[in-house]
Amino acid sequence: MVGKRHPSPSGQAGSAAVPLYGFQPPVGTPYGLEVSLIEDFFAQHDDWPWNPPLPGRATFHYLILVIEGELRHDVDHVTRSVVPGQWLWVRPGHAQCWHPPGTARGPFILFEPDVLTADTARLLAPLTSHEAPAVLSPHPDDAAWLQQTALQLLDEHRALGRRPLEVHHALRRSLLESLLLRLANSAGVAPPDTTAARGRADTYGRFVDALELHFRELHQAADYAELLGCSVRTLSRAARDATGKGVRELIDERRLLEARRLLRGARWAARDVAVHLGFTDPANFGRFFRARTGLTPAAFAAREATTAP
Repeated sequence: MVGKRHPSPSGQAGSAAVPLYGFQPPVGTPYGLEVSLIEDFFAQHDDWPWNPPLPGRATFHYLILVIEGELRHDVDHVTRSVVPGQWLWVRPGHAQCWHPPGTARGPFILFEPDVLTADTARLLAPLTSHEAPAVLSPHPDDAAWLQQTALQLLDEHRALGRRPLEVHHALRRSLLESLLLRLANSAGVAPPDTTAARGRADTYGRFVDALELHFRELHQAADYAELLGCSVRTLSRAARDATGKGVRELIDERRLLEARRLLRGARWAARDVAVHLGFTDPANFGRFFRARTGLTPAAFAAREATTAP
């Protein structure tokens, strides 16, 4: 299952690197959707990936419902505790790290972004965005329905061979989309915005998705234009229409956000953050950080340490 996945070529070297994993389901699993149980995942992995606990990133979504027990999981270097009735959602590009197996039980859903139909993906943009909550607490009226639908999805996933393959996949996708649309009603999820939702399907939306996966190693507008198959001019126009900012500014903002998270929440050393974000020289990172915050990385970390609760 997850342990069969391997880092993509974009995974970085170095002590602070967080490798990027692609979707590689078991042989015979159709399309980019895999459903199992948390307890099965733990049973199938004696010590990986929590011994030693190493962070990683994925190009696909992890969606986990806790029915019993408690699940502890690091998302973007913050430890989350997920209790019965709550959902953990690790989105593509998030840094995550497993804790040793605990008592958690419940459905475990992995899916690639393009499993969703284009119309559904637009409606779900606030829920699938990188900034959406990692732990979701559904509306009480939805909780039982969501659990039942997740278990139905698991049952259909295990029914491979009972129906024609296209029908089997259509049923799985329908159940997944129904579940996600209902889950979007959870507390803390922004209501759909038609402008932002449309943007997920255009050049800017694809740029945002690519940025979340590659901001550590790709730092130029030309890199993303090549990745998306468009011109730099087209990408720049899309970015300015959506945000009023240039592509390079958006790349730098994302790198700065990650630097703040690592220096503050994860207590990384500035040198390790520099390597993680693709700076060839820690001094260059120091100048980058100070120009945008007015503080050196060390001063920022010291200030945050004194104000942290």
